[in-house]
Amino acid sequence: MKGFVQLIIPILFFVSCSENMSKKGGELFVTQCSSCHALPRIKDLPKNLWRDQVLPEMGARMGISVSDYNLLGGFSFQEQHAILNSGIYSVKPQTSLEDWKLLNEYIISVAPDSLKNNQYQIQVAELSNFEFSPVDVDSSDGSSIMFAKFDTVKNKLNIADTRGRVFEYDKEDKSLKKLLNGSGPISSFIENDSIQYVTSIGSLSPTEIVNGRIFEINDNTVQSLPIDFHRPVHTSVYDFDEDGIDEILVCEYGNLTGSLSLISKSPSNIFKKKILLGQPGTIRTIVRDMNGDGKSDIVVMTAQGNEGVSILYQTDSLNFKSEQVIHFSPVYGSSWFEMVDYDNDGDQDIITVHGDNADKTPVLKPYHGMRIHLNDGANNFEEIFFFPLNGATRSVSADFDQDGDIDFGLISTFPDYKNHPEMSFVYLENVDQDKFRFETKILGSDFSGRWFLIDSGDFDQDGDIDIALSCATFNFTAVPSKLAQVYEDNPWDMLILENLLIN
Repeated sequence: MKGFVQLIIPILFFVSCSENMSKKGGELFVTQCSSCHALPRIKDLPKNLWRDQVLPEMGARMGISVSDYNLLGGFSFQEQHAILNSGIYSVKPQTSLEDWKLLNEYIISVAPDSLKNNQYQIQVAELSNFEFSPVDVDSSDGSSIMFAKFDTVKNKLNIADTRGRVFEYDKEDKSLKKLLNGSGPISSFIENDSIQYVTSIGSLSPTEIVNGRIFEINDNTVQSLPIDFHRPVHTSVYDFDEDGIDEILVCEYGNLTGSLSLISKSPSNIFKKKILLGQPGTIRTIVRDMNGDGKSDIVVMTAQGNEGVSILYQTDSLNFKSEQVIHFSPVYGSSWFEMVDYDNDGDQDIITVHGDNADKTPVLKPYHGMRIHLNDGANNFEEIFFFPLNGATRSVSADFDQDGDIDFGLISTFPDYKNHPEMSFVYLENVDQDKFRFETKILGSDFSGRWFLIDSGDFDQDGDIDIALSCATFNFTAVPSKLAQVYEDNPWDMLILENLLIN
């Protein structure tokens, strides 16, 4: 009996120590991984990605040296300098090595070996209520469309590419007419009265080097704003203070750092930059009066860690108060949002799209897709519906069939290319608004592309809403070689889906 007691005591001691260490590891996960963004779910990534990608990067930011992780490897001296000057990576350790080890062990013990991908139990039908019109930009192979937006004021579809060319879609002969020859990849083109604004992103690849530009064209005179921008991906022009002079709202997506910036111009043509939100990953803005005070507010989506949607309420002339109204896990890959009154109750609901997979964790994720967030009337948003779609990146929302409810078009730039490349575009026809029931439709096999952008509008001015899809065959992530060749050989850069509702 004495020997049994002597044996059981060290076992109990070992179990107790293990439990205490696991408990502390869990506590460290909560404190360390929620300090600058929403707490992720460990089970949302497999063990290998936590071990080989996420934890080494996290360690570097916390000043912990991780073996075999070269923070600056492969970068130019200029890029290395910019990375080190970003302030993102701590010089001094932010935790002890013992705690860092406990945190690693806890995460790896909880993380699954793989993620379950059960998205394709959805029944699909072939899309038949649109006519497809391929559009070719030039005779070169591949496609590099960077911008596609329907101008609701001038009623025309504008397109721009990585070579700096800006086109207008000609609805009569279904071709593209060149408007401008710009410089570098164009991420935005805006015509406002007699002034054109052209935004060049600078670098397509993630970088801390600030080399984006915005050009103002007035009476054939080109003026480059005297300000450099950090990978500007979305630009809006709006007179927020109603003084007759437009401000320029710029999403500087950046990389490690970035911002949402407001550019104001004085009557004497002096430009001034004001940072409204000092964080990377700002993707898109929509201007609305969100609290009914008669002032124009800003709704913005952010990614790159602190993912979510924020409302910047305008308090007085060009001053704003920010409130994050929707929070997402930092692994969601938030990529787009829209605002519609989905439930017809008079307020603005938010549609979000998640699926950016060109990062450190390129694995099919079951939480990628589209979400509907209903507004309670006081800008409190509740996620009420989720449509799963691997690698979803953008959406369009409209009553395409004019039956009184909102339908959706979704594209995925990062679908399951190996097993389900046909799910790179889906059309969700609303069949029961209150119960969130949709019929899922896809393109026929004769029209496939590596879709990058989507927009909608009455392109042919016949009274119904059409859809435009654009291709981008430059390398984001690997695609099966046979499929990559199909995309490269396709004789079009865009596909116009002409709504057949009204003829």
